[in-house]
Amino acid sequence: MKEQSPTHPALHGANRAWIEALYARYLESPSSVPESWREFFREQDAVDGLDPADVVDPPPVRRSIFGGKAAAEVAERAVHTHKNAAVLELIANYRRNGHLVANLDPLGLRERRQLPQLTLGYHGLDEHDLDQVFHTGRFGGEMKLRDIVARAEAIYCSSIGAEFQYIRDIKRRRWLEHRMEEPGGDIRLDRHTALRVLDKMMAADRLEHFIHTKYLGAKRFSVEGGEAVIPLLDTLIGTAADLGVREAMIGMAHRGRLNVLANILGKAHGDIFEEFEDAFERPQHLGSGDVKYHLGYSADIQSAAGSRCHVSLAFNPSHLEFVAPVVEGQVRGKQDHFGDDHHARAMSVLIHGDAAIAGQGIAAETINLGRLPGYFNGGTIHLVINNQIGFTTPPESSRSSEHCTDIVKVILMPVLHVNADDLGAVAYVARVAAEYRQEFGHDIAIDLVCYRKYGHNEGDEPQFTNPVMYQAVGSRQTPLEVFVEREVAAGTLTEADIEDARRRIREHLEAELNRARTRGRETPSVLGGLWKGLHAGFDPEAVDWKTAVPEAEIDALMRALTTSPDGFAVHRKLGRVYRRRLQMAAREAPVDWAMGEALAFATLLAENRPIRLTGQDAGRGTFSHRHAVLHHQETGDTFVPLNNLGVKQAVFEVYDSPLSEAAALGFEYGYTLVRPNVLVIWEAQFGDFANGAQVLIDQFVCSSEAKWNRGSGLVMLLPHGYEGQGPEHSSARIERFLQLSGEDNWRLVNPTKPAQLFHVLRSQLHRNYRKPLVVFTPKSLLRHQRCTSDLSEFTEGRWEPVLDDPIADPAQVKRVVMCSGKVYYDLLHHRDESGDGRVALLRLEQLYPFPDGAVRQALATFPGAELVWCQEEPKNMGAWSFVEPMLREGLDRPPRYAGRGRAASPATGSKHLHDDEQAALVAAAMEFGEP
Repeated sequence: MKEQSPTHPALHGANRAWIEALYARYLESPSSVPESWREFFREQDAVDGLDPADVVDPPPVRRSIFGGKAAAEVAERAVHTHKNAAVLELIANYRRNGHLVANLDPLGLRERRQLPQLTLGYHGLDEHDLDQVFHTGRFGGEMKLRDIVARAEAIYCSSIGAEFQYIRDIKRRRWLEHRMEEPGGDIRLDRHTALRVLDKMMAADRLEHFIHTKYLGAKRFSVEGGEAVIPLLDTLIGTAADLGVREAMIGMAHRGRLNVLANILGKAHGDIFEEFEDAFERPQHLGSGDVKYHLGYSADIQSAAGSRCHVSLAFNPSHLEFVAPVVEGQVRGKQDHFGDDHHARAMSVLIHGDAAIAGQGIAAETINLGRLPGYFNGGTIHLVINNQIGFTTPPESSRSSEHCTDIVKVILMPVLHVNADDLGAVAYVARVAAEYRQEFGHDIAIDLVCYRKYGHNEGDEPQFTNPVMYQAVGSRQTPLEVFVEREVAAGTLTEADIEDARRRIREHLEAELNRARTRGRETPSVLGGLWKGLHAGFDPEAVDWKTAVPEAEIDALMRALTTSPDGFAVHRKLGRVYRRRLQMAAREAPVDWAMGEALAFATLLAENRPIRLTGQDAGRGTFSHRHAVLHHQETGDTFVPLNNLGVKQAVFEVYDSPLSEAAALGFEYGYTLVRPNVLVIWEAQFGDFANGAQVLIDQFVCSSEAKWNRGSGLVMLLPHGYEGQGPEHSSARIERFLQLSGEDNWRLVNPTKPAQLFHVLRSQLHRNYRKPLVVFTPKSLLRHQRCTSDLSEFTEGRWEPVLDDPIADPAQVKRVVMCSGKVYYDLLHHRDESGDGRVALLRLEQLYPFPDGAVRQALATFPGAELVWCQEEPKNMGAWSFVEPMLREGLDRPPRYAGRGRAASPATGSKHLHDDEQAALVAAAMEFGEP
């Protein structure tokens, strides 16, 4: 360091103490002092731009800014300045590492570890410094070291462990720092709040006890040991409501669900008891139903301050985390519906299990969606009910991270760990989380560290595998008893308060049980709200959907779709595509697949029906056919023709999704639950990749109406077709979707003409009911010369589940070859080449619901002809196993199979072998043997 002259005017007299304090501030945060002083301290070879929060190692010896030959007083101040810097680093380490030693475990099974960073010696301090006064900056002004340590311990190492120092945005980081340090660790409940918490804790505890005694042995996945989640949710939602949230959507697994339904959403206890009675005969049109701890509910609730909020709990199967993207999609859908551009009116709350959030990849996929434009909904509050165990698996066997919440740091989300036994701390972190979300529009996590009273369910024996933990569980007071004892001792509550709450809740539960046992159970309500006017299930009166569009409207929209702004430099290859589309608009060329799809979109938009399209390459299309978004080749600016149709129209949204199937599909499914009048489409990059979302397809898309009476109009576009591209780029696994088909749960279509795609997409919104639509879309057919439609098919046609053969002469036909999808064109080419008029080709465009009447009508044209089913897929895949019994029933000519043999893999990886197999299956279907 440069030596300063002792006569330097700034370093004399009363200025010295002030400069030392300023220097301490500089060491904590250089930006907190004026630039002139920053320059002065840099010149003195002080720390250049170093934030103590970023320091991990013990601090180097720093000399005083007053020079090495100063008087004893100056030297003493120099030592003090060095120690002040060490104190600031000690505080920074508490902020950064306090969560590692915080008192978070209600069971007390984990000993507090010793962290060197939190010891005085690590920072060059000792007990002799405890009564010295140091400048602490934002932490609390000037304080004695012993008080600094006590304050830091109370804030960061007691019942709350906060993680937020890794946040790069200094504004958010400082806000959290202030909210954590403002109360100085004193976060006790006032009487008004304590009474509300008492009601919630007593209600949670008594409901579990009541069910356990009245329905002994019945599974309920109780929340006992984690009852604090009830007052936590109450405070969280109440605070959010006071800050402007009017819709809250909760997603959670089964543990604690019944308690949340009753004591947060206000579902009548009698309704829950009726489900335990299980004496309800479900109407046939409502499907099979589901177990009580998977069911959802919604209601208006009121905060302590009187603010109202509509709260919904999403239906969820036993697949734990898979509800997460569904909830995110629902919240975004609500925000879009209400024009909530600030994403502050609706909020998502995801309740995770500790083993699930760390172990299931869908959690990370969903978190990754959070900041993306097409999926952002203003931040999610993630609440972990941390039982400190999975089914039987302890944390050390179920995750590699320190905390179960470490996965959320992928987006630098702050985490507030809290001991569930300290309900003052629980209420405080709930308020902080709600305020943070509304203030910044970012995700935040609460890790509620508790325990599980029973095993995985009430009939499980946890001591088989976790004897030490469950000895501790069995010997301790219940969370309610801990709370009551603490608050009565503090004088916040009285014994009379406790007895009054206990009596009221006991009487209410007995009355509700009596009501449940003496009345008939009610049928679930009909569709309402945003679904008003739509039917549940298929409407037999709505068979002929009006999907044709007048020619004049088609012409105007085609012109708009082939127009870009003057001077907009499109890619030269795209220029050829647009010239071809201009020919279609001028009737000089038939309509291809891309234009047929664009016309479906455009006509719906012109009818004021919004469209949302997502997928990994949705804007361009995986196979470069769509080009819904044009990119200026010089500036990178974009232009979306579908949003510039020249008419009053709805909005077309298209988003390229992350490399995700499960979370991306789940989000779109959730979106459809709240926006039934929007065409919502998810497109797989290849249909094969949809198996990455199989849980969402199995447990939500295909079965939600049967289980939960929840309809969805989701459209899935799954590219399918055998072109020799290998086993992962051929099959959308048609057989799996057909196996999941029943109770008219959805439509599965495999269209072979652009006009067919046009009509089936339009019919999705023109029907007066909603069912998911799965479209097996082509790849090579996108540019196939014969895969086209005349414009009249758009202005006069409709969706046809079966396409007959207009060329075949019934008098000559000896064989009818039925098929579905792209193989039709291979069969057609063979017939054209052979000139054999004895074969008729029948296309099954709709696989499910099976169009039995249309099939029989088409076959009646060719009486006595042999029937062959031809498919590209192996025999144990594709549609054969589903179609064969359908065709056999009631027919006097059972179908013969022509196609690949049974296989373990969907397709060969050899293009040469593929071509041989394809030629062989076509020949088997088309060629006649020797007479």
